[in-house]
Amino acid sequence: QVQLVESGGGLVQPGGSLRLSCAASRAFFSINVMDWYRQAPGKQRELVATITSGGSPNYADFVKGRFTISKDNAKNTIYLQMNSLKPEDTAVYYCHALSFGVNYWGQGTQVTVSA
Repeated sequence: QVQLVESGGGLVQPGGSLRLSCAASRAFFSINVMDWYRQAPGKQRELVATITSGGSPNYADFVKGRFTISKDNAKNTIYLQMNSLKPEDTAVYYCHALSFGVNYWGQGTQVTVSA
């Protein structure tokens, strides 16, 4: 079992920044991939960014150049630094982990971008 706890969401004005955190209950060596997904009202959940066990990041086109995914192995935590936020980034952001073929999800954290 892997428990994932997200934090860092909130309300921010367009152009602002937020940093999301996701703490895992298990050490990263047992987790293959960790991702951030998001789901806006009335829309399907979509992949935002991925980081592999080796630390290689990958991003959806709609966040490239604005968002950065990173991880701290000592804290079993991944981060999503979100800059130049737009109203269309408003969504619930979910942390996801894949460990030995099993998918785990956090509870989600709300990000609202509004003036």
